[in-house]
Parts: sequence; structure tokens; C-alpha cells
Amino acid sequence: MDSVTHDVLLVGGGGAGLRAAIAVSETNPGLSVAVVSKVYPMRSHTGAAEGGAAGAVRPEDSLEAHAYDTISGGAWLCDQDAVEAFVEEAPKELIQLEHWGCPWSRQPDGHIATRPFGGMKIERTWYAADKTGFHMLHALFQTTLRYPPITRYDEFFVTRLLVDNGRCQGVVAIELASGRVQTLFAKAVIVCSGGGGKVFPFTTNANIKTGDGMALAYHAGVPLKDMEFVQYHPTGLPFTGILITEAARAEGGWLLNKDGYRYLQDYDLGTPEPKPVKRSMELGPRDRLSQAFVKESQAGRAVSSPYGDVVHLDIRHLGEAEIDKKIPFVRELCLKYQKVDPVHDMIPVRPVVHYMMGGIDTDIQGATALDGLYAAGEVACVNINGANRLGSNSLTELLVFGARAGRAAAQFAAAQPAPSAALIAQAEDEERRLKTEFLDASGPERVAPLRKEMQAAMEAGAGIYRNAEGLNDAVETVNGVRERFQRIGLDDHSRTFNTELVSVLELSSLLDVAGAVLDSALARTESRGAHQRTDYPDRDDDEFLAHSLVYRSDDGAPRVEFKPVTVTKWPPGERVYGRKASDV
Repeated sequence: MDSVTHDVLLVGGGGAGLRAAIAVSETNPGLSVAVVSKVYPMRSHTGAAEGGAAGAVRPEDSLEAHAYDTISGGAWLCDQDAVEAFVEEAPKELIQLEHWGCPWSRQPDGHIATRPFGGMKIERTWYAADKTGFHMLHALFQTTLRYPPITRYDEFFVTRLLVDNGRCQGVVAIELASGRVQTLFAKAVIVCSGGGGKVFPFTTNANIKTGDGMALAYHAGVPLKDMEFVQYHPTGLPFTGILITEAARAEGGWLLNKDGYRYLQDYDLGTPEPKPVKRSMELGPRDRLSQAFVKESQAGRAVSSPYGDVVHLDIRHLGEAEIDKKIPFVRELCLKYQKVDPVHDMIPVRPVVHYMMGGIDTDIQGATALDGLYAAGEVACVNINGANRLGSNSLTELLVFGARAGRAAAQFAAAQPAPSAALIAQAEDEERRLKTEFLDASGPERVAPLRKEMQAAMEAGAGIYRNAEGLNDAVETVNGVRERFQRIGLDDHSRTFNTELVSVLELSSLLDVAGAVLDSALARTESRGAHQRTDYPDRDDDEFLAHSLVYRSDDGAPRVEFKPVTVTKWPPGERVYGRKASDV
């Protein structure tokens, strides 16, 4: 088996991973840095983000207002010390990104252009038309090329963290092109591999988002935090799940039911007015908008389609010039994947799984409970998103906490001895496991039917609305899939670009993520943000103003515990939008 040693190793080459790699090199240029990604970095899912990145920059805005919107929008489950650090560093990171080449859209007078976004009281979302993540990823990637100490391992799939004496000291990975198993030693490891939206059947997430990093940490004994909170975005295209960005509504789009009625005015979206004003109702928080869709569908006011009920997103009144200037990618997606032109036609949309608020439990510096292991981005839960992430906070989170994790890992690595020679035996064990359990497996089960059954169970039992009966049914199904997974078989036993092997490894990760989501959802007997229990419809701050922590027991079963939320200066209150923080 080949082996190589670096000082700091990044698992994942998207926005958080690239920002962390830059931070390591800036902190200590003498450190050797490895970026290990299962896809070429420019194919990372960060590039799919469309709408924008939040940072207080307008004269009428403030750090306190951004913090309050985030905490209130997260249904008071955010750790407020992390939120305060986040909003303070957000504008600095966005300015730095411009210096690295990100072409932020501008106002006619040259100032940064901002747009409104869901749950935000003030227009604080920076954007680059509607390809913000794409341009951010380009800027970060080209910046990493300036630093010779950064070595990339493109199209390598990490299967195990190497741990000795209570410290993470590297990974085992498969080179996808050859099937060669590679050991990469490191004094510190940062996991930045994204979320696990593919645990559900209908999602905006790319096929690569299978919770691999969460599963790596989970198997190493690190808890996953707040996994019950899975965000549905209210506007995904039917069948494909492709995202129609919130920017379409920020620029003035309307959501209409089958009668052409802007139905959101009839729902409580958390605004202080009895009903939201017509300009802002479509920019309510994502969880509330998704829940309103379910109510419209149940009442028979949605539009039937071959792919289930939908509603219509109408941007025709914006006009062709405005659409092509502000949201050209929306038009491109609709034309290519839905065969409608939003200049002339309404867009059919429905809620779709978009983001996981939960992830690897980290502190404010990205450190986990395992020495030498850090995490940042959607794979991590620091927690600034609470029970419901506000739109446009996630791209900024990649920058702020990617940079923090990179700096912390660099300082940690500089003080550590070389990785232990005892890790070679672990790496060899992992190579044997991959061969016997997967590559040579010839059981009767196949990955596609198992994955489909798991996804259907998650949608039915852990969707927008949940209850104990549905969750327990999903647990039973997922456990059955997990048992059948032990009898998996591959038709392709070759090593070169074995995509079937990759799919099997990804399903293994997805099953861990599914179990964590279900057990956390069962343990939280209240409704909060994206976690809505029809059998426990009220928020319960006395019992559940706390983070759930899911640990992997010795027998492989999840174990759920809770720990308090960090509150600095905003005590839990009514969840509202549109007030000043000082008024509450």
C-alpha cells in the first residue's frame, strides 16, 4: 500500500475545503497541505448555489440585526457566540473574496449590490447575478493555485479516518481511476465534504452529497449534532429537484396556487403583522413556506402534475430584460429542464430537500471532540443555523468557519509529532475490509433497490411533517435495509473507475445519516423550525432548548443525548421577522 504524509489534510474540495486550505497556508506557509476530493474541486456542490451570501454592509444594517435575524430564524436553537463571530467576520470574508476575484454584482454607483432573502429583515445578501456559488468556487480554486504547499488528490474517495492515542492522524482513500488504496497521514484533518441530502429521494443536492464526512466522524466516535433538522427549499423543479433560487422571489416573484392566488398571505410566516405585506410574503423563512405548501396541497388548492402536486412561481411581470439581468440562470434552467420560458410561462415548483442544519459537532473553531479532527461547511454543525437556516447564510458560513478551522488546524498541526507508525496496521485492515466486504462481495442484494427503499422511507416518515408512528416505521425500514446491506453484491469487480463500488460506499454513509436523522427526530418531542411533529405541535423551550447529539454505540446503534444551547444576550422569544433587534 502506498502512503504519503502531509501536515494538514482536507477531506472535500468545495468552498469550505478550499477556504480552509488557504487559511492553513496563510497561517503557516511551511505546512504541507493536502486537499482530497472525490470530484474535481470545480465540480463541488458549492458551484450550484445561486442566490447569494449574507453580510451586513448597508448603512441601515448592523451586525446585531444580522445576528438577531439568524437566531430568531433558527427558532432560538443557534449558539449565539458562534453567530456573533459569524456576523462580525462575514463582511470581511466577502470583501476578501472580491480581492481574490469574485465578481460581486454592483449598483450603478459602484457599491456592492444586495438583494432581500428569506427571513432577512434587511437587504444584506451579496450576489453575482444568480451564479454566486459558481463564482465563489472559481475565486477560491484559483487562489489555492498560488500556494505551492497545497497538493490536490482529485477523485479520491476517503473511507476511514486513522486514529491512534485519541488523535486523528490521517485517512485511507481509494483512487477512483485505478482502485488503488492510498494511506495519507496528517497531523490534523479537516472534514469539509458537504451534506447528505441524497438520503431523501427528491433533493436539490448533487449525487455526490451522500453524507460521507458525517459517517467518517460518526464511526470515529464523534457525535453528530441536530440531525433532525432537515431543510426543505420551497421551490424545486418537479422530477429533477433542481433548485429555483430564492433570488427569483427576492426580485419580485410570486407563489400562486391553482386559482392564481398568492396563498402565503393566509399563513403565519413569523412576521409581526397579522398578515405579511404583499412585497415580502414570498420571502418568509423556508420552513414556513414549505409547510404552507403542504397545507395548500391537503386543501386541494395545489396543481396536479405527473410528479405530484406543485404550485406556480410567477416572474413574468418582471419582464425579459430584468430576468436576463438579475436571474439569467433561472431562465436557463427552466428552458433546459422544464421546457418552459419564465418570461412567458409560470414555473411549476414544489418543496425539495435542500440543506442539513445538523452535522459533525464542532466548537467555534471547527474542532471536534477528537483531537486533530476539524470540520467546516454543511458537513459540520457549529451551530449558527439552529432549527432553520436563513437563505444566503450558508455560503458565508463556508468562508467564515472554513477559515477558522484552517487556522486552528494549522496551529494544532505545528505542535504535533509525526503520525504514529501503528496506523499502518489500521490502513491495511481497511484495505482488506474494502476488498472482502465490497469489491469481492457477491451477495444477492444490489445498491439501487436498497437506496430507493431507504429514500422512500425517509420521505414518508421524516419529511416536512413527522410523527412517532411514521418515524418508527421509517426506523424499521431503514434497519431492514441496513441488515440487507450486509448481503450486498457487486456486478463489477474491477478496480478501474468502479462506479458501482462508489455507490455502495455512499449508501453505507447514507444509512448512517438516515439513522441519525430518525433517532434524533424521535427523541425531540416538540416542533421547532424544520422539525415539525404533528403529535407534539408546540415548541418546548423548557425541555428542548438544547442540541441533540447522536453517538454510535459499540453495537452500531445510535444513542441520543442533549446539551444546552449557548445564549449570550438574546433570550428565547417569539419567532418574528421585520422588527429591529432593539425592539425585541
